[in-house]
Amino acid sequence: MAVNTTALGLAVVLSGAIAVFHYVRGTEWESAPDISEEVLERRAASVPETDFPEPYNRSIGGGGAAPAAAVGGEAAEEGELEGETTQGGSGPGDIPEDEVEYFEVEFAKQGETVELPNNQPILDSGEDEGFDLPYACRQGQCVSCAGHITDGPSEDFVEHDNQEMLSGDEIDEGYTLTCVAYPRDDFTLETGEAP
Repeated sequence: MAVNTTALGLAVVLSGAIAVFHYVRGTEWESAPDISEEVLERRAASVPETDFPEPYNRSIGGGGAAPAAAVGGEAAEEGELEGETTQGGSGPGDIPEDEVEYFEVEFAKQGETVELPNNQPILDSGEDEGFDLPYACRQGQCVSCAGHITDGPSEDFVEHDNQEMLSGDEIDEGYTLTCVAYPRDDFTLETGEAP
């Protein structure tokens, strides 16, 4: 079998010339401009400011603490509404220590029954017991911390302090937001159960 070396050489030289011409000249294709920062800024401008930590950032220390409240005659901090007062029994978290009651709450998935005070949210009390409970906003504005009270309507067993996500039907079905729910009777709770 004979190979025509002249033809082969000419093909190699022609292919090389086309490749060099292509890379020297370029394709004249330009990528679309990156607008991701602009889109993020527009989205951020459309969302109202809040003072609760970003969700799901427990590992970097941002999601674990609730914001501090102003005490008695101190000036209102940023984020507080004008005329809002934080003293004197405005919610279940403000119950004086000498009036605190304790209720037995069975954490079904954890397999333990513990006594919880009625002046601390179930989420906080459960974490104090060493349970790794789900949460995000800690403000009653999402359903990440939702749980299900198996004994009946949740309002019979807990007091919700400013929950904004559950409907009346969901509360009647026994759903609760553990970050803003304060016990007021004994009950069984299935954590991590959203409607």
